[in-house]
Amino acid sequence: MTKPTRGQTRRRADNVALGIGLTLFAIVIFGIQDAVSKSLVQTHSPFQLAMIRFWAFAAFSLVLVARQGPLKEAFRSKYPWLQWLRALLLVVDIWAFAIALKTVPLAELQAVVLVYPLMATLVAVPILGEKVGVFRMVAVFIGFCGALVIVRPGGLPIDGGVMFAMLSAASYAVYIALTRKVSSTDTTATSMVYVGVGGLILTTAVGVFFWEPMDLAAMLQMGLVMVTSTAAHGLMMVALSRAPASTLQPFNYFALPWGIFLSYQFFGHLIDPVALIGGGVIVGAGLVVMARERHLSRQGKKIAPTEAEEEYLPH
Repeated sequence: MTKPTRGQTRRRADNVALGIGLTLFAIVIFGIQDAVSKSLVQTHSPFQLAMIRFWAFAAFSLVLVARQGPLKEAFRSKYPWLQWLRALLLVVDIWAFAIALKTVPLAELQAVVLVYPLMATLVAVPILGEKVGVFRMVAVFIGFCGALVIVRPGGLPIDGGVMFAMLSAASYAVYIALTRKVSSTDTTATSMVYVGVGGLILTTAVGVFFWEPMDLAAMLQMGLVMVTSTAAHGLMMVALSRAPASTLQPFNYFALPWGIFLSYQFFGHLIDPVALIGGGVIVGAGLVVMARERHLSRQGKKIAPTEAEEEYLPH
């Protein structure tokens, strides 16, 4: 059987149940990665952590792309500057998330960053020229109100940690919109190789100045972060080959209850009831927006995407 050449579309053998199962499994692994990372950033620089994470991801993406054809072909892009910008945005996302991990409890952090699909709906208007109706705008507004509930007076202190959490969500939202834009002409392999190489260069250029010696325990934890990051990304790619991203996206909200469990299990922190309500509002608003977009897509209308079909790179 002849393999598809780079740029051709592989026929997806749909298995929605398997795709959902793999997505949930990937979210579990990503949550473990976040818990280990939170422990690491208490004693090591977030920039060092991000750099080592990107070493693993760059190796993973380059090996994967090289299996499909010469790497130099993957660098052929109609939008090279947008591809490099995507890499920068993802690096900023991971830097900001790692910095937020240092001070923000894991459960509340997961709740706050889950506003990114709502942000993606908004940024798709100027970047992709999409139209967002009143219905979805109201849902987005309600979702942001949920975030304000989490950082209400007496809730999370509005400090650098919360600001970096919002920066993480905003960077990822723009990254999603740009991924959809470049995917109209560039292949998935091209998008992956630019993010892998660009992220490797950026995080290393900064991370080397924040290098701190690691004892055996820290090295084992860092190795676990690299393994879990690579494994979870691989699982999500397989999941997307079995089911559409629009079908899998709602299950990403499993990150919130899983984050609550891990936060209590590993750090003894239990999210307060009001913050939990705020997180529920964010999830509910996101699900409403997704449902509305799926309804409009069935009618053949252009909509603002909540997730790029070709690539999934969460924290």
